[in-house]
Amino acid sequence: MTHSALDTPHSTLVCCGGLRTDYVITAQGDVRLMEMGGNALYAAAGAKAWLDDVAILSRIGDGYPLGWLDDLRDYGFDTRGIRKVPGPQDHRTFYAYLDNDTRVDTDPAAHFRRVGAELPEALRDYVHSTPGQDDPHHYEPLAVTPEDLAQYFAQWAVGGGAWAESGSQLSTAHSLLPTSIIGLHIAPISIRTQRYLPEAARQHGVQVVSADPGERAMQPALLPYIEDMLGHIDVFMPSDQEVESLFRDEPAEMDARQCAEWFAARGPSIVVIKLGSEGALVHERNTGQFWHVPALPVRALDVTGAGDTFCGGFMAELVKHGDPVRAAITGTVSASLAIQDYGALHVLTASEDEKDHRASLLRSYVAAV
Repeated sequence: MTHSALDTPHSTLVCCGGLRTDYVITAQGDVRLMEMGGNALYAAAGAKAWLDDVAILSRIGDGYPLGWLDDLRDYGFDTRGIRKVPGPQDHRTFYAYLDNDTRVDTDPAAHFRRVGAELPEALRDYVHSTPGQDDPHHYEPLAVTPEDLAQYFAQWAVGGGAWAESGSQLSTAHSLLPTSIIGLHIAPISIRTQRYLPEAARQHGVQVVSADPGERAMQPALLPYIEDMLGHIDVFMPSDQEVESLFRDEPAEMDARQCAEWFAARGPSIVVIKLGSEGALVHERNTGQFWHVPALPVRALDVTGAGDTFCGGFMAELVKHGDPVRAAITGTVSASLAIQDYGALHVLTASEDEKDHRASLLRSYVAAV
C-alpha cells in the first residue's frame, strides 16, 4: 500500500458538479423537502472533512437560494467557481429510496402517495433531475464548461490563492507552482463536461483528475464517449449499478474485476467501483492489484450523496498521499458520516478523533482480492 506521495504545503481540490435543491424520500419513508444538496456539495463536504482548501465549481440560475452560498463560505469553501447564469434554471432533484442501495428519481407523485405524503407543489411538473446530461454534443444550461474552469483559475490567480501569494500570474499553461498540487473531481454532470473539462484542467496544471460518471452517462449507446473520456482522467469511480447499466448489452457478463480492468486499460491508473453497502473495489492499473474496502456498519438515516461524499474524501486523501487504498478508507469514512444524518454539511462537524477512529477500524478489514 506504499505509493509515491504527493504531499505539498498546499493542496487544493476542486469539486465540479451540480448544486441542487433536494426533495428526498428515504428508505425509512421519511420526507425531506428543500434540502441544500447537489453532488458538487456532497463531494466538497466529503473532501473538506480532511482537506482545508476545497473549491466548488458549478453553475446556478435565478431561484437558487443565495443564502446557501453564504452558508458555504461560512463553512470555508471557496465559492469563486460558482457561476450564476441568467434566467430561471431548474435546480430540483427528487430521490425516492426503495432501500439503501436502490433509488429512483422519476414519478415523484407515485412515491409521495406510497408514503402517504402530499406531493409538493414544486414537483408537480418534475420529470427527472438531469435533463440534457446525456447529450454529448451540447452543454445543458447548468453544465460546467472549460470556460468556467478558466474563469475560476483566473480569479484564484489574482484573488488571494496560492499563485497570488507568490506573486505569480496565470499567464501560461502548466503554470502550477511546485508548492501546489491541485486535484479536480468531476461529479455526475453533463457527459460533455466530463469529456472536455479534464483536458482544460491539464492546461492549468491540474495533476490529478477524477470522474464519477452518473447513471445517465453509463448507457450502452454512450459507450464510445465514455471510452473517450477515460483517456483523459486518472481516477474513475462509477457505482456497480452504473457499470451494470453500461455493459448490459454485452453478450458475456463481466464481473466487477473484469469491468475495472476494462476501464483501466482505456486510461485511468485507478478505478474504484462503489458497491453501496458492500463497500468499494479498488484497482490500480500499474500494479494490477485489487483491494476490497468494506463499508462501515453505521445506522443510515439518509444515504443521499453517499457516493459523492466517498469520492470527495477519496480525492482529498489521494492528492495528499497518492495511495489509493488509504484514499478509499478516507472516502469510506466520509460516506459513513454522511449517511448518519440529513444533508451534506453535518459531515464537517465530526471530530478528528471520530474520523481517526473509523479509519483505524477500517484499515484492519481491507483485503487484497
